[in-house]
Formats: sequence, C-alpha cells, structure tokens
Amino acid sequence: STMRKRKTTDSSHSSTDLSEGKEKLRLKQEVGLISGVSLIAGTMIGSGIFMSPEWVLHYMGSPASSLLIWAACGLLAMFGALSYAELGTIIKESGGEYIYILRIFGSFPAFLFAYTSVILVRPAGLAAVCLSFAEYAVAPFYPGCSSPQVVVKCTAAACILLLTIINCLNVRLATSIMNIFTAAKLLALLVIVVGGAVLLAKGQTQSFQNAFQNTTAGIGAVGVAFYQGLWSYDGWNNLNYVTEELKKPEVTLPRAVMIAIPLVTCLYLLVNVSYLAAMTPSEVLSSGAVAVTWGDKVLGSWAWLISLSVALSTFGSSNGTFFSGGRVCYIAAREGHMPDILSMAHVRCLTPSPALLFTSAMSLIMIISGSFTSIVNFFSFIAWFFYGMTISGLLYLKVKKPELPRSYKVPIIIPIIVLIAAVYLVLAPIIDQPQIEILYIVLFIFSGVILYFPLVRFKCHPRFLQRVTLHLQLFLEVAPTTKD
Repeated sequence: STMRKRKTTDSSHSSTDLSEGKEKLRLKQEVGLISGVSLIAGTMIGSGIFMSPEWVLHYMGSPASSLLIWAACGLLAMFGALSYAELGTIIKESGGEYIYILRIFGSFPAFLFAYTSVILVRPAGLAAVCLSFAEYAVAPFYPGCSSPQVVVKCTAAACILLLTIINCLNVRLATSIMNIFTAAKLLALLVIVVGGAVLLAKGQTQSFQNAFQNTTAGIGAVGVAFYQGLWSYDGWNNLNYVTEELKKPEVTLPRAVMIAIPLVTCLYLLVNVSYLAAMTPSEVLSSGAVAVTWGDKVLGSWAWLISLSVALSTFGSSNGTFFSGGRVCYIAAREGHMPDILSMAHVRCLTPSPALLFTSAMSLIMIISGSFTSIVNFFSFIAWFFYGMTISGLLYLKVKKPELPRSYKVPIIIPIIVLIAAVYLVLAPIIDQPQIEILYIVLFIFSGVILYFPLVRFKCHPRFLQRVTLHLQLFLEVAPTTKD
C-alpha cells in the first residue's frame, strides 16, 4: 500500500541523512498550543459572524431555527476537527486533506484536490475575507453612502500584499500577529455578547416570541443555510495544514481543537442572540452589515468601534487563511503535483515564500471579480466534497488498518456523522435547486485530468521550465526542503 511504501522510504531517507551527516533545510516547529488555538479560532472568527447571520435567517425563515443551524454547524465543525485530529496523529505531515487523500487514495484524487484548492478554493476564500475586510475598513470614510468598488478592491489588494510580506518574512511574526488579532476579535465579540445580555435583562425579547414561526422546511434551503453558517466556522481544519510546524503535534492538535471550537461555537450563539435582542428579524434581514447595525442601535456614538473590530477580525482571519493556504501549495509541489519552485523555502527566513507568493497572485486575480455570497456557496460545495472524501479515508483506516500507531482515537460514530453531513451538503442544493454554477465547478475539478496525465503521470516537463526554476531560485533566494 501507499502508506507502507512511504514508511520504508522514510526509514531509508532518515538513515541516509544520518550517515551523510548533512544539515537539511526544514520549516521550523514554532506553533505551540496557544498559537494553535489562535490559528483555529482566529481563522474561524472572520467576516462570517458579522455578515452571515442575515443569510442564515433568510434561508431558515425564523430566529429559533437559525440558532439551531448555528449550533448544528458548530457541532459538525467539532466532529470534523476531532476526526481530522486522529488523521493528523496517524499521518504526521502538513497539507491537510491533500496529504491524507494522497496517502490513503493515491496520486490522482490528491492532484485533483491540490489543483482545485491551489487554483480556486483557497485564493477565492482569501479574496472573500479580504473584500469584507476592505468593506469595513473604508466604510468610515464614506458615511451615508456605499463605498466605491475601486477603493474597496484596492484596499483588499493592499491587505493581501501586506499579508504576503508578513508571512514570507517570519513564521513567528505571522503567528504573533494571529495571537494579537485573535485576542482583539474575542474582545469585540464579548462586547456584543455583554450588550445583548443587557438588552435581554431590560426585557427586549420580542424576537424570541413565536420563535419557530415561518420556519422553512425545504432540504435545499436548509443546505444553503448550512453553507452560510459553516462559512463562519471555516478554519476548523487549519491546524492540519501545518502539522510539521507544530510542537508535539500528537498532543497539540487534539487539545487545540477541543479548546478553540467549543469556545467559538458558544460565542457565535451568544452573538446571534444579541443581534436578535437588538433587532427584529426583519431588521436583521434588511441590514447590509448586521454587526454595524447592532452597533448603531446599541453603542450610539461608539458604533465606530464595531467597524474597527470587524476590520481587525477579518484581517486576522485572512492572515490565518493565507498562512495555511500557502502550505497546501507548498506540500503539493513537494510531492510533485505542482512546479518544483513552489516546494522551496527561503534559505534565511525558512518560510515557503514561492508558494505564498503564488497564493497571493491567485487571490489578487480573484478580487477583480466575484461577490461575497456566490464565493461562499461555491467554496462550501467544493470544500465539503473533499471533506467527505477525507473522512471516508479515515473510516477506511479505522476498519482496514486499526494496527497503525495513533496517539488519539475518535469514536467511529463521529466520522460517520460527518460523512453523512458532507454527502447531504453536496447533494441537497443540487437536488432541490440545481444551479449551472455547480456544473461549472464540477467541470473545473475534472479539467485537472488534462494536466495530470502529461505533467504528473508521464512527467513530460518542457526543458525551459528547469531554466526558469533556476533563475527564480536565485532571484527569490530559495532552496529545496527535506521531504519527510
């Protein structure tokens, strides 16, 4: 099997390294428990909780059912992350879904994931978060009117370029920024929670009377509501992308998951209750930015604090998305599924700078066109297709290879529940409300076949690519890293 082959090659590699006594270039293990919790919570708490509540309410139709969706999304994210924690202790390599699909199912499906993720999904997710950061960051300069799109897009582009510089310079700098911004956004959410508690104490409970009235029952509507809610939880799997950079991954990975996700879920539920205490359901639905409307109603002249908090929150989230997204590109290149230059690291900074630069370039292209809601829907469709594939891989290992060493085991019922949810989230919108965009996404995924066979399977690489790689190596000051 692929995994057995890998073990033999690993042992032979390590013995060669010891006999030769050569110093190898590796990424540093600098992500501890606090940074791990910050990476998960800091990426999850982004633009979603400030923008998605109106859409969840729109698709569900009633306050109580929308709160149930938020709770169910948190539970699903927790189950998914616990399943991934076991995978991370069996396959101790960075790369998340990509490396798990590669080791369990083989090269072809892993290439399709890498191709889709590196070219489309990760850059689109980063572009969506940076666009929402830009919306909130420039809003105070255009009071009473909508911000010009050119200004918003230029601000989003500047955000991506700043993140590129930070992440290319130093891993510790990137994680420190993540820790600071996570603390700031937790504080902002606590302000909203406390404000809601005060309103409820004063008796503002009209939104919770007949709370299930007008609830939608269609499977498609529930599926799309889940997409919008799960967008706010996206990032639950981010620590699996940087497993090789974790201190004691077998301990840090499960612990960070068990701290971060319940914390975020509780905060999200309390924040939604606060929104509904301050506004009627119809006011939530008509609000372009729920958090800002809440700030205007509750904080009065201090409402600008909410816009600032959302801008800080989305910047911190985009930093986490960028940090982990660049690693997928780097690991895929290291396994021969992307150009060699993307598998290299800076000789002094020890960061995967070519992969980060490529992710940055693709995100800048995504910013030029695309709306927030459409990006969220197609992002979620692709993501849950591959999450389902990864979870089925874990079930295969639990049944067929129980002897594999693992420091953490999740009860088998949990990945089964996640797999059923993934199948539902992929199929429900197609069955209930088929859209042409989903067909385009599926065609894009399978267009990878055209590239896979000549470039990966038969290794038909044009000679000029070697010269380009060499020049880029010298220009970017990068070198190949040790392949674990």
